[in-house]
Amino acid sequence: MAQEKIIQINIEDEMRDSYLDYSMSVIVSRALPDVRDGLKPVHRRILYGMQELGLAYNRPYRKSARIVGDVLGKYHPHGDSAVYDSMVRMAQEFSLRYPLVDGQGNFGSIDGDGAAAMRYTEAKMKQITQYMLEDIDKDTVDFRPNFDDSLQEPTVLPSRIPNLLVNGTNGIAVGMATNIPPHNLREIIDALIAVIDEPATDAEDLLEIVKGPDFPTGGQIYGISGFREAYRSGRGKVIIRAKWEVEELKNGKEQIVITEIPYQVNKANVIEKIAALVRAKVLDGITDLRDESDKDGIRIVVELRKDVIPQVLMNGLFKHTQLQNTFGIIMLALVNGIPRVLNLREMLQHFVDYRHEVIVRRTEYELRKTEEQAHILEGLKIALDNLDEVISTIRGAADVNDAREQLMSRFELSEVQAKAILEMRLQKLTGLERDKVVSEYEEKLRLIGELKHILSERDERMKIMKDEFMAVREKFGDERRTEVLADSSDLDIEDLIAEEDMVITVSHSGYIKRTPLSDYHSQGRGGTGSRGAVAKDEDFIENLFVASTHDYMLFFTSFGRLYWLKVHALPEGGRTSRGRAIVNLLSCQPDEKVRAFLNVRDFPEDRYVVMATRKGTVKKTPLSAFGRPRVNGIIALNIRDDDDIIGVALTDGSNEIVLGTYEGKAIRFNERQIRPMGRTATGVRGVTLAGEDDRVVDMVVINREETNLLAVSEKGLGKRSLIEDYRITARGAKGVITLKTTEKTGRMVALKEVVDSDDIMIITSAGTLIRLRVADFRAISRNTQGVRLINLRDGDSISSIVRLAATEDSAVEDLEDLDVGDEETGAEEPSDS
Repeated sequence: MAQEKIIQINIEDEMRDSYLDYSMSVIVSRALPDVRDGLKPVHRRILYGMQELGLAYNRPYRKSARIVGDVLGKYHPHGDSAVYDSMVRMAQEFSLRYPLVDGQGNFGSIDGDGAAAMRYTEAKMKQITQYMLEDIDKDTVDFRPNFDDSLQEPTVLPSRIPNLLVNGTNGIAVGMATNIPPHNLREIIDALIAVIDEPATDAEDLLEIVKGPDFPTGGQIYGISGFREAYRSGRGKVIIRAKWEVEELKNGKEQIVITEIPYQVNKANVIEKIAALVRAKVLDGITDLRDESDKDGIRIVVELRKDVIPQVLMNGLFKHTQLQNTFGIIMLALVNGIPRVLNLREMLQHFVDYRHEVIVRRTEYELRKTEEQAHILEGLKIALDNLDEVISTIRGAADVNDAREQLMSRFELSEVQAKAILEMRLQKLTGLERDKVVSEYEEKLRLIGELKHILSERDERMKIMKDEFMAVREKFGDERRTEVLADSSDLDIEDLIAEEDMVITVSHSGYIKRTPLSDYHSQGRGGTGSRGAVAKDEDFIENLFVASTHDYMLFFTSFGRLYWLKVHALPEGGRTSRGRAIVNLLSCQPDEKVRAFLNVRDFPEDRYVVMATRKGTVKKTPLSAFGRPRVNGIIALNIRDDDDIIGVALTDGSNEIVLGTYEGKAIRFNERQIRPMGRTATGVRGVTLAGEDDRVVDMVVINREETNLLAVSEKGLGKRSLIEDYRITARGAKGVITLKTTEKTGRMVALKEVVDSDDIMIITSAGTLIRLRVADFRAISRNTQGVRLINLRDGDSISSIVRLAATEDSAVEDLEDLDVGDEETGAEEPSDS
C-alpha cells in the first residue's frame, strides 16, 4: 500500500488563498464585462456558438435547446439555466437597448413573466450582432483553449459596436459590482468620433455630445447632475421617472395615462403596488385602475376624482411606487483582465484603441493572404509565359515530385508556386483565362500597395475606423427614447439672466467688458461723439461688437485657435470703465491675442464660418466643427507665423465675400469658390495684395441683395458705394479701387456692409465713440475719397467701426430728439467736400 503524503497547512491561509482564487474566477470569468466588447464570458460564448451554428440574421431560426446544448458542451459548462437565461435577456426588447438575439416564441415580458422552456423557443442573431463578430476569422482576436482543451474560443469579440455603453451591463462579483446604463448609439458614436478627431477631448467636452443614458423602456431622467458625475468619475446615480400624460373624459373627470416606466421595473408589480396603496388609503382620489397595455406599448390608466389635481397625485405615485426609481451607476469593467472604474472618456478611448488594434491585425492578415495569392499568381504567370517549356518539363518528369523539383530549378519557383502549376487545370491555357490570371495578379499587387499604405499611416487607419463607425451609426442609429429633465438643482445660471443686447468692447491691451446697448445714443454725422472707455497707459479700444447675453462668444486668436464664453459670463462695466483683462477669462497662451469675434446661438451643420487673414488667405469650415470647444481652446485655422486673422463671419454656403485692403482695393467673389475644410486646414488665396506693405483690413459677407459698402479711412473719411459697383471676379484676383487713398485721407481701415436703416459705431484710438445713421450720408461713386464722418483731434485716428442693425435700436433714444452738434462737445457740421 502506497504511503499517504500529508501536508500541514494553516487553515486561515488555505481559506484566504482559496477564496481569493474563487473571487478572481468570479471577477474575470463570470460577473464582469470586458471593456472592449462589453460582454461577459457567457454572452460571448453564446454569440460565438450561434456564429458557428450559422445562425445569421438572414438564416432560419434554430431551437434554443440546440443553441444552449452547443454552448454547454463546447464552451460554458455551468448549467443550462445560466446559458438560456443569458440568451433570453439578450433577446428582450425591454432589457437591451439594442438586442443581440432575435427570439421567436415566448421570451418573457415586462410584467415579469418568464420565458418558455428552451425546447419551445427558437432564436438566431440580430443583424447588429453580425458587427460584433465581423472579421473574427481574420486573426483579429486571440483564441484560447476551451474548458477541456478540445476546442478554441475567442477571448474577446472584434466588435465594431461600442456594446458596453450602448447596451450597458450589470453584475455582482466578489467585493465589487458593475452597473452601466445603456446609451443611444448615435450619441456614443459621435463621442467616439470626437475622441478620434480631438485626442485631447475630455469628459466635459463629451457632456455636450452624450445627453445621458437612453433606456430601452424610455421614461424620463429627472436631473442631470447624477449621470454627469458618473461620466466624470465613473460613479453616480440617475433618477428615472415614468412618462405620463393627462386625458380628459367626457364626464369632466380626468385620468392619468402612464405610457413609459423606468428601466428594469416590473409593470405588474407597479400596478399591484398602486392598488395596495389605494386600499390602505395612502393615496386618495383614484376611482379606477386598469392595464390597457398591448403590442403597441404600455398604457396604465389611473382614473381620478373630479377634485384631484393630477400632478399632486403623480407626486404621491413617484414617492410610494417604482414609477420613480434610482439607477446607481458604477462604470466598472475589465481592462487587460483587471477590474477598473472608468469614466466616459476612458471607456471611449479603450474602445478606440481596441478597434485600432483590430484594424491593424485585420489588415496584416489580409496583406499576408494577398501576398500568398499574388505569389501563386506570379508562378502561374511565369508558367503561362513559358507554356511550351513547362509542358515539356512536366511530360519529361518521372513523377510528380520530379516535375516539381525540375520546375523549381528551371524557373526559380517556390514549392508553393510549382505545386500550383502542377495543379493548374487545362482551361487556364485558353487566351481568356491567361488574361484573367494576369489581371488578377495586377489587382493583387495594387491591393498589396493599399494594405501596406494602411499599415504605414495611422491617419488612414483612423479614417477607416471613423467610416466604419459612421456606417454603423447610419444603419442602426435611432432617436433617443429617454427624455432628460432638469430638476431645480440643475438650473443653469443663464435661466436667471434676462436676454438683452450688449455692446462688447476689447481694448488694444486686451481688456474686455460688456455694456447694455441702451447706454449708447445716436448722433448726427460729423459729431465728436461721447466718451467710451477711458484710455489708460496709452491703451485704446480696438474692437467693438454687439451680442445677446444668451449667445456664445467665439474668440479667434492670432495663433489660429478658438475659445468661447457665454456673453453673460463677460464682466459688465459702464461706458467709462476699462473692463477686465481677457487673459483672466480665457486660457490663452503667452503672446496670444484675440483677433476676431463671433456670436452664435447654436452650431447647426448647414452654416459655415469663413475666416480671412491679413495676408489674403480665406478658409471656410462648417460651424458644427466648432461646437465642442475646450477650456484650452481648439484649432480653428492653421496659420503661418507671419500672418494673422482679420475677419470671421457666419455664412450659409452661398454668400458673396468682399475683402478690402489697406491700399484701398476690394475684391468680390462667390463663397462657393471656397471648398469646406477641416479645422486644421490652412485655407486658400482670397486676394492678391498690391505690395509688401499692403494687407487685408476687413472682410464683408454680402447677406442682402440691395446693399452698400461703406469704406472708412484712418483719417475719418468714409464713402458709401453701391454693391453693384463691385463686379464679381475669381477668387485670388487683385480687386478694384474702392477708396482713393492719399496722404490726406490715409489708408483704408474698414469696409462694412450697410443699408439706410443701419447705424454705425465709430471708435477711435483715443477711446472716443460716435454712433451715426447710415441714411445721413448718400451713396457716391466707388472711385472717390468720400466725406468726413468724424472730426478727429490731433494725433487721433479711426481704430475700428461696427455696423448696428436697426433691430438692435429698440432701447436707444429716439434719434429725432437728439441735437446734431451739442454745446458739450462743440461739434460742428462738416461739409461734404
